[in-house]
This record gives sequence, C-alpha cells and structure tokens, in this order.
Amino acid sequence: MKHLRLFSAFALLAIATTPAAAEEPVFPPGSRVGMTPLVGLGPAKKFAGFETEDESVKVLVAELPPEAYGEVMNALKSNPAGSSGIKSESLETGAGKAYYTAETAKDGTGVVRRYSMILQGGTFSGYVAARVPENASKIYTDEAIRQMFSSAVVRKEVPVAEQLGLMPFKVAELGEFKNVRTLTPGASVLLADGDEKSGFEGAPFMVIGVMGSTPTQPSDRGRFAEQAATSIPGLRNSRITTSEPLRIEGMAGYETRIDGITGKNNTPVTVVQWLRFGGQSALRIIGSSPREQWAQAFPRFRAVRDGIQPP
Repeated sequence: MKHLRLFSAFALLAIATTPAAAEEPVFPPGSRVGMTPLVGLGPAKKFAGFETEDESVKVLVAELPPEAYGEVMNALKSNPAGSSGIKSESLETGAGKAYYTAETAKDGTGVVRRYSMILQGGTFSGYVAARVPENASKIYTDEAIRQMFSSAVVRKEVPVAEQLGLMPFKVAELGEFKNVRTLTPGASVLLADGDEKSGFEGAPFMVIGVMGSTPTQPSDRGRFAEQAATSIPGLRNSRITTSEPLRIEGMAGYETRIDGITGKNNTPVTVVQWLRFGGQSALRIIGSSPREQWAQAFPRFRAVRDGIQPP
C-alpha cells in the first residue's frame, strides 16, 4: 500500500488552480497528463502543473506507478466511507473513470480547499492535486474544480524534443535507443530499448542526470564515484570491477563499472557509471546492459556520453 500512502501524501501538498475554462487540453511540459485549465491558471514556474499569477492557487500534475490506481480503487471498495473522514467519489474524465476527493484544511493561518484525483494512464497512474485558498474559493468553486478535473486526458507519449528540452543539459546523440522517458522533469531522463510494458532491465538502457554536492577535492572523487555506483537503484549482488579517472570531452571524470543482478527475472547485467565533474555539480551517466549484450551496448553508451553538453 506504499503507493496509496504516496497518493494520500500528495493530497496534502499545498498546490492549486484557477477560474473559468479554456477549450483545448493543456499538457504541462514533459507530462502525459493534461487538462483544460480554468481561466486565470497558467503554466507553473516551479512544478509541473498550473497556477495563478500570484501563485496562490496551484494545480499539480504528476505520474505515479501504474499499480497506484488499482490500490486506491481497492481501498475504496473495502472502505467506501474513506479514511480520516475524507470520502472519495468516482469522476468520469477524458481518460476514463477517476477517483476524486475534496476537503477543507488549515494552511498556516488560513483555510484552504484541497482537491486530489487519481486516474488510469495505462502504463502509469495520473495524479492531480489542487489547492484553493479561502479568498479565491468564490471564483474557484468546488464545481469549477470538478469541471476542470473532469477534462483530464492522457497522451501515450511526450515528444522527445519536448522532454529533452526540459533537461539542464543537451543530448545530441540518442544511441538508437527506442524510447525516451523523463524520470524527473528538468533533472533526469531515461533512454531505453525496453518499455514500461516489457520492462527496462531486460535490454540496454541509460539514465542521465545531474548530481549536486560533489567533492571539492579531486582526491575524493574516486571514493565518491564508487559510493554513487554502489547506490544505483535496482542493482543487487553488485561488485565493482573497475573504477578509474578519465577525461570526458576535456573535463575531469570518473568511470566505474559494476557487475550485478537486476529485475524480477534476476538478469545478470554489467553497468557503467560516468561522472563528469564541473563546478559544484557532476553530470551522471549510467548505462546498463544484460551481460551477453554488453559488447554491442557499450559503444552506444559511449556515443551518447560523448554527445552530451554539460549544464
């Protein structure tokens, strides 16, 4: 039920929306969930979603694991009255049946209305949360928010250029990977031969992102690289086979290779991690491949690495 707890936690976020209504669904950059925002709501500056110009009304749009929708649905069936006095109701949307809640809560010294919705996206669960302060509730009424939520739709894919345009680095070479998926908007991206249905671990994939708080002393970089490599999520029974400094496009870097096991099928994999240091951050590039495909995958990993321009 960890995803259900995540759903409940999101519902407590201080985020919100705005008035009347536009015509076409709007997708926040990088998101597969979109909706018709109420009049007065524009793209949010610091999160995926919408907000009023004064940032008092906010609407968060997010993606959760696919099983989150089923967990919420099953929880409602076993407890129709809801938990903590908050009752969920079904809501028909452009993406199918969703589950919706509304509550009044204290926020600092004021009173706010909080709304949340979870919907099915096929290979993911869509999540929307809104926060409306009391002084905006006559414009952003319960019915207006409900109408906006009911306009929610999903798209199967986000254009690759849109996803990469959000990253703080430029990816000039995709290494012939079939799928591109944003992991954290504006922070990290996945390149993969697999997909959400077949799974990513059984085929070569890469994760590219930025790490902050890197060592200030070059002598500490080796230890830092090895600690980062041994903390790669999903990798079990891992052991470092090589770890050494190198220059990447003229910049100080570190290459670490690991053998391990991953996925529910216990697939033996070889993983390479490259760190490219610059200032107080480092570009982190991870390439993972089933061991029998490593010889073919590694040149692709290196081509992507060499085509990345740092932040």
